[in-house]
Amino acid sequence: MSTTGNPETTARRRGRRPAGQDTRTALIDAARAVFAENGYDGATVRAIATRAGVDAAMVNHWFGSKEGLFARAVLELPFDPHELMETLRDGPDEEFGERIVRTFLTRWDSAGGGVFVALIRSVAGHEQAGHVLRDFFQNFFQHVLASVGSDQIPLRTTLCASQLVGMGMIRYVAKFEPLATTEIETLVAAVAPNVQRYISGDLG
Repeated sequence: MSTTGNPETTARRRGRRPAGQDTRTALIDAARAVFAENGYDGATVRAIATRAGVDAAMVNHWFGSKEGLFARAVLELPFDPHELMETLRDGPDEEFGERIVRTFLTRWDSAGGGVFVALIRSVAGHEQAGHVLRDFFQNFFQHVLASVGSDQIPLRTTLCASQLVGMGMIRYVAKFEPLATTEIETLVAAVAPNVQRYISGDLG
């Protein structure tokens, strides 16, 4: 049966994005949002495509599968860890904790939690999400600790990671108040001394 002239079909076609780079970018942005809301298991291709305003077939066209889209949208971190490390190295070692907490909160807040929330919500249903989260924080803090000559690097690394991951979970995933809406500088003042002690202080 012909659909020519069908207003609903015409409107739907006009509402679709053209197949191109804009479609790919829209799918990545939509996927990050849907994975952050629902985790890997709860996110569907149809929901992601609807959020992006495209046909669900575009997911397979551009990424091959939901798994492929997840890898591009969430498992590939949207920043350069080396650039981040260079930025955080700019300042006194005794203020490392402040710079780390402020930088992570600022970046996460600007994206509503973004990739971090998508990773956390997906850990239970997607093993690779847990690996990415763990590998990033381990590599990041190992570089930090080595740069200031700290001892007990494996223990300090996991303590630092526990502070940031825990803070992120409470602020963006569980959204416990008042921490979920507390000003960044208030959190920096409260949390940074712990991170600084984990980096270079006495662990007792």
